[in-house]
Amino acid sequence: MRASVAIQTLPAAENDQELVRIVDEVIAYIKSTGLHYYVGPYETAIEGEDYDQLMDIVKECQHVAIRAGAPKVSAYIKVEYEPDGEILTIDQKVTKHHRQ
Repeated sequence: MRASVAIQTLPAAENDQELVRIVDEVIAYIKSTGLHYYVGPYETAIEGEDYDQLMDIVKECQHVAIRAGAPKVSAYIKVEYEPDGEILTIDQKVTKHHRQ
C-alpha cells in the first residue's frame, strides 16, 4: 500500500438515529469503492495505491452525507502517503488487537 486515509464524517442531524442512518450511507459508499477499508467506532480507514483516488473518495463522502439529508457536514481526515514506498497496512496495524 502507498496511501491510507481515515475519515470521520460528522453530519448535522436531528437525532442519533438520523446521524447513524447518514453515516451508514457514507460507509456504504466507501464499501462500494472496492478498496480495503476498516470501520471503527469513530472513523473509517481506507487504503489503496492511488493517492488521488483516496482524496476523491474523501471528497465524495461529504457529498454522500449531504445527499442523504444532512444540512451540513464536518469531517476529520488523517492521511498517510508514501509515493515511492510502502506504508503499514490496516491489517498490520490492527489485526493483532482483535480476537480471532
